[in-house]
Amino acid sequence: METPAPKPNLLDLDLAACAALVAALGFKAFHGRNLFKWIHKHGIIDYDRMTDCPKGLRAALDSAVTLGLPRIIHTQPSADGTIKWVMELDDGQRVETVYIPEDGRSTLCVSSQVGCALNCAFCATARQGFNRNLRVSEIVGQVWHATRQRGVAPTNVVMMGMGEPLANFEAVVTAMAVMQDDLAYNLSKYRVTLSTSGIVPNIYRLREVCDVSLAVSLHAPNNPLRDELVPINRKYPLEELLPACRAYLAADQRRKITWEYVMLDGINDSLQHAKQLIRLLEGTPSKLNLIPFNPFPGSGFAATPPERLAVFRERLMRSGLLVFTRKTRGDEIAAACGQLVGRVDDRTRRGTHPIPVAMPQLGLASR
Repeated sequence: METPAPKPNLLDLDLAACAALVAALGFKAFHGRNLFKWIHKHGIIDYDRMTDCPKGLRAALDSAVTLGLPRIIHTQPSADGTIKWVMELDDGQRVETVYIPEDGRSTLCVSSQVGCALNCAFCATARQGFNRNLRVSEIVGQVWHATRQRGVAPTNVVMMGMGEPLANFEAVVTAMAVMQDDLAYNLSKYRVTLSTSGIVPNIYRLREVCDVSLAVSLHAPNNPLRDELVPINRKYPLEELLPACRAYLAADQRRKITWEYVMLDGINDSLQHAKQLIRLLEGTPSKLNLIPFNPFPGSGFAATPPERLAVFRERLMRSGLLVFTRKTRGDEIAAACGQLVGRVDDRTRRGTHPIPVAMPQLGLASR
């Protein structure tokens, strides 16, 4: 007997696709707009509570589609107000989502993959390996849950959780369209940020189909060092990455590329590295985020001491670069940048993640 095709998940659809589905079921397309609004703006997933949708449509939806979300299986609050949610997917895989409150705003750090294949040397997620891409419903579902948990949508979403967003291009673009839709989470193009390690062809693609802010995981000012810290650089080196980033900015002169730079003790934090960074970014509208390294077991790295970080930052600022030092949030619950691994056990509940894989020796100390 032939296995029936799985029912589509309404959470996988943007507004246009939702309206098209409703029309295909024989109802007016505007009811699709109402359906989309109930799910995302109001957080209602019970068809019987969607009072302006015809009863016939509700019955048709019940038999034609599913409405599936990831499940929150663990919540970890931090003393600084950061919250990490571990979410389980239908196949038992897990991802992590981090909510960061600040004065007058809130940022949600969203995952795009289970694990990651890019193997950045200083990232805990890389040790998990790559399992699969997330579906639109699993990406948007993180925003849906955060909105329900907090009672209000986050003011900012950053695609900086587990995974490389540009390696899951179609699903991520659709999910960000849902986030920006005024019938859903109503986030402006300046409040949705995609962070990439530098998949150059997809930076050009992104510019053609989407309008969000772009952040790039840089972490080194020259190719030899970046080849080791961010291995995707071996395929798309800096001389290809920088022109792609400048092209992304061409349509909006208000924008800058946000460069993320994890400060690693004795690796990428000398004044010589600062001078190389200044030369590298010359002519590119830039904002530089210096990120104190957030340790995890077996990493093999240490954080740059605060006094050396301050000297590094001051040298960059003297050149005219716009430089910020990212405040570490949620590190005691392994929710800080580079610490997400999608795993729950007794040690996770105490705020640390087991990382059984030893860090290979990269021979970086003399760089």
